[in-house]
Amino acid sequence: MTAAELRRLAATRWDALAPRERRLVAVAALCVAAALLWWVALQPALRTLREAPARIGALDLQLAEMQRLAAESRALAGTAAISDAQSRKALEAATARLGPGARLQVQGDRATLTATDIPGDALWNWMSEARSAARARPVEAQLARTPKGYSGTVVLNLAGAA
Repeated sequence: MTAAELRRLAATRWDALAPRERRLVAVAALCVAAALLWWVALQPALRTLREAPARIGALDLQLAEMQRLAAESRALAGTAAISDAQSRKALEAATARLGPGARLQVQGDRATLTATDIPGDALWNWMSEARSAARARPVEAQLARTPKGYSGTVVLNLAGAA
């Protein structure tokens, strides 16, 4: 059937309906149209408006963190290079502050920290000092959380390595 035939058929059936049935069909069509409008246009827009402030806040926090990391990266890139001996010495000093649960092994341009029950804050401070003072870059970390802290290994690339 063509569109014109379908229109004629619908008009014929509409004319055959009683006035009360026409009102009921019109009300049903209006309800269906209102439901579609709600589900397709209004509900998603209202949900977006409701969730937007929280998302904007989270994105602002992410942006601030990324800007902080970018500034730190620029600061580290601008620092003067240090010798392998200075790098090792700084790394050994930072490791000594971790206490008896930390053991550092240096082989060539790689250093491996073996940690046993090191508190998270202490490990975080050690990583920061390894990055800034020793110019060492972490290349591998295998840490597991224990009731007393973290245990595992962290492998670093020392400053003299490319």
